[in-house]
Amino acid sequence: MDQEEDRVVASLAAARRTLRAGVEKSRALGHALARAGPRLEEIQVALPALEAAVRPIRAPRGELAAAGPHIDRAVGPAAAVLKVFDAVHGLEPPLLAPGGARGEDLPGYLAVLAQLEEARRFLAGNCGLAAQWLADIVEYLGDRDLADPRFLADLGVTLDGLKDPDGDLDGGLLAAALDILEAEFCRLLADHSAPLAMPKPGAVATPSRMPVAAVHKLSLILDRLVANGRQDRCVAAYIDARGSVVSASLGALGLDYLRDPAQDAQALGPALEMWGRHLEFVVRRLLESERQLCAKVFGQHKDAASACFAEVAAQAGVLDFLRFGHAVANAKKDPIKLQRLLEVFDSLNKLRLDFNRLFGGKACAEIQSQTRDLVKLLIDGAVEIFEELIVQVELQRHMPPPSDGGVPRLVTFVVEYCNRLLGDQYRPVLGQVLTIHRSWRKEVFNDRMLVDAVLNIVKALEANFDVWSKAYDNAMLSYLFMMNTHWHFFRHLKATKLGEILGDVWLRDHEQYKEYYLSMFIRESWGALSPLLNREGLILFSKGRAMARDLVKQRLKTFNSSFDEMYCRQSSWIIPDKDLREKTCNLVVQTIVPTYRSYLQNYGPLVEQEGNTGRYVRFTVDGMEKMLSALYMPRPRRAASIQIRHSSGKINSAMTGLHRSASAVK
Repeated sequence: MDQEEDRVVASLAAARRTLRAGVEKSRALGHALARAGPRLEEIQVALPALEAAVRPIRAPRGELAAAGPHIDRAVGPAAAVLKVFDAVHGLEPPLLAPGGARGEDLPGYLAVLAQLEEARRFLAGNCGLAAQWLADIVEYLGDRDLADPRFLADLGVTLDGLKDPDGDLDGGLLAAALDILEAEFCRLLADHSAPLAMPKPGAVATPSRMPVAAVHKLSLILDRLVANGRQDRCVAAYIDARGSVVSASLGALGLDYLRDPAQDAQALGPALEMWGRHLEFVVRRLLESERQLCAKVFGQHKDAASACFAEVAAQAGVLDFLRFGHAVANAKKDPIKLQRLLEVFDSLNKLRLDFNRLFGGKACAEIQSQTRDLVKLLIDGAVEIFEELIVQVELQRHMPPPSDGGVPRLVTFVVEYCNRLLGDQYRPVLGQVLTIHRSWRKEVFNDRMLVDAVLNIVKALEANFDVWSKAYDNAMLSYLFMMNTHWHFFRHLKATKLGEILGDVWLRDHEQYKEYYLSMFIRESWGALSPLLNREGLILFSKGRAMARDLVKQRLKTFNSSFDEMYCRQSSWIIPDKDLREKTCNLVVQTIVPTYRSYLQNYGPLVEQEGNTGRYVRFTVDGMEKMLSALYMPRPRRAASIQIRHSSGKINSAMTGLHRSASAVK
């Protein structure tokens, strides 16, 4: 029994030893496997390459020999392309160097850029072909299982990218170089963009010109940018820079008046004078210099130059100037408006050639259209007012004359107005306007016709005199009125353009009319007072002093009453012309005072004896002379003393304007 137990224990011990040995071996094997794992992975990674390397060896010798020439033909062009790629990389330092496009070496920079462009053109033309040949070899190798499929697949993807001629063949080098050129383009514009100042009247303009070297650089840069599809960006940058220059130049002029013009022709005068000077500066100085600069910078790119200049001109406010002209043309109808229309037309006509040169292209079509419309408005409006003038004068014939016997405002205005129309400033312009307007109707017009039209206006005004004089209830006031009016005609037409046309005979007639009515006025008014101080009957009563005294008293009383009435009435009458007023007063004094002095010297003592001299001798001789010498002084008139009562809306409006203009001149 004991032996059996010993044998079992021995067997168990042997089994334990065996198990322990197995565990130790397993552990050792585990450690060995752990150490061999990375080697196995390396072998696994290397196996495909080893397989690919061994594949040609395993391939038939004939197929490998046949693949050689195909590979050689594809590798030749590919090698040339690779050399160009290497050259492109060699251009990167000079093109991307800080400040490379600045300074005097811009031509050198552009020369390097030209090499890059040439290289890109070569790559665009040959890279795809070389890639296609290589792709054919890849396909050849794949079809014959002469290379690793995965390797061939990756190579095929790469070659597909090289086939695109618009692909990134230079790694973005050209785009970066063009960005540098564009920045230099903007810098040159900004560094030479000083505003142009308007010269003072009489001074010679000295425009701020961009240096020739800067213009040349801009042109060179622009050519390269346009050649590489960046024309729109160049145009935008140019318009922004030069538009700012134009805006700054205009800002110094003070053009607020363009935005809110007055509606009254009289009030438009000062603004219109500035408008003409400013428009001439903008067109002949500012925009002409911009046009020249634009042409030099853009050179052969004429369409881009036209588009640029049109935008710059728009920022110069040319349309604002034209809109101001339209506002003048649409102002309230007024004879003064005719002068304003002629002034606007004259300014535009003087700039006609400049407008055609600057704004003749398609890009400036709106400026052309607005200018044509404005010129037509000016011509039609000027002719309409001019042709209505004679009608307006005739309609005033039935209006009441001045109650003080003075010169009607209409006479004052028309004389001065017609003289201005025939003066050097307006006559040639009005003649040109009328000629153009008649040509539209296939009619002929000449300067003589203009003169005759103005003379007809004057003659129509002259015909008003008799009608106005007959409107007075008092004949003496009628004589005074005719004297004043004829003298005004003579005085204000002598030595004038209109007076020369009317002639000396016509002028002398008015001077003689003045003398005639002056003599009639003196005789019928103050001349009637002197006979009241006659001496009739006083000699017969020389021995009867009481009866003589009574007769003297009665005659002095009658004279005083008539003098008071005459003086009171004529105190409200006027003679506007100083020389004529002094002459008339002297004649009145000579008509009355000597007779009055003589009468008082001879018969005054008869009245003085009673001690109540003041009742009959109310005026001293000196006092009377001073009173008479102070007569007929003009006084300010109210502007709206004449009422327009015509029913025709069109003519009534024009008549009201004529009266307003006459009042303004007065």
